[in-house]
Amino acid sequence: MQDILLIALFAFLGAASAGLLGALTLRLLRHRSLAVAMTVVAAVAVLAMLAGTLAVAWEMFLSPHDLKVVTVVVAMAAMVSLATALLLGRWVVARSKALTLAARSFGDGGSFAAPPEPVSAELAALTRELESTSAKLAESRERERALERSRRELVAWISHDLRTPLAGLRAMSEALEDGVAAEPDRYLRQIRTEVERLNSMVGDLFELSRIHAGALALSTSRISVYDLVGDALAGVDPLAREHRVHLVGDSVEAVPVEVDSKEMSRVLGNLLINAIRRTPADGTVAVAAERSADGVVLSVTDGCGGIPEEDLSRVFDTGWRGSQSRTPPAGAGLGLAIVRGIVEAHQGRAAVRNVAGGCCFEVTLPTAGA
Repeated sequence: MQDILLIALFAFLGAASAGLLGALTLRLLRHRSLAVAMTVVAAVAVLAMLAGTLAVAWEMFLSPHDLKVVTVVVAMAAMVSLATALLLGRWVVARSKALTLAARSFGDGGSFAAPPEPVSAELAALTRELESTSAKLAESRERERALERSRRELVAWISHDLRTPLAGLRAMSEALEDGVAAEPDRYLRQIRTEVERLNSMVGDLFELSRIHAGALALSTSRISVYDLVGDALAGVDPLAREHRVHLVGDSVEAVPVEVDSKEMSRVLGNLLINAIRRTPADGTVAVAAERSADGVVLSVTDGCGGIPEEDLSRVFDTGWRGSQSRTPPAGAGLGLAIVRGIVEAHQGRAAVRNVAGGCCFEVTLPTAGA
């Protein structure tokens, strides 16, 4: 038993020496190929066996003949181990290079295509992560392109909408200054109307900039949806009378919500004004509010004739104004973008869908806690 323990001790010391040498070699070669590292590991295993055997033989626990036999066996094992490690290392390196090239393709703006060759479980997991990342990057690029298109359209439309009233203001002010205005009072009223329109446009731009910058500070309080809708309907009633549009708000439940009443009034006002302006004379704009599994749903249904299916996903984009974008009532195309921004700041969501004869805008808000 004592001899066995001594043999184990000398074998361990010899193998440990080989292991330390291997660890130092791996540290020096840590920036080299994985194939080199695997070859070093295989060589360390063989050298550890050989070093342990030599240590045992040095202490006369092995005969010269047994030492030769063991040495030959270790040499054969070394050849097979090193060859296997080298082949396995080259296989892993080849798959890694293929994965690197595939990853480089979507890093340069393309989409990730997984290498067709089979890979190890770890590389397969990495491949799945890269595929998921590639899909997310593609979605992000598409959103960026859409935002850039919206930004360019917004700049063009804002420039157009600013030039028109400014040109009118300049002409009317020059006429008043030169004393050639036949009806000065009418000119002054028109100037005030154009100034109010410009002020509204600037206000929308400021509100949208606060939303995009995340600087929209909400001052929430508990209020009934019934009161919110009632105030909004009262505010747009003159506009509805002017356009001869009927307002209907009979299907409104008195559901309590925690909202910023000023901002939410702006949401309902924007939706109602948009609906009234796009509904033909003698048409109807209906407002409803009811409980749902997600909270409370406020809806505004108009008679605009519907929105093309390809435009439904863009309705809440900044600058979108639809097919009638050049008509003065359309504004700068900021109203619905502001609606979405305010609703999302309240942890809600805004949506639109076509219904018979028009479209229905829905705002879902969380209900107030008990």
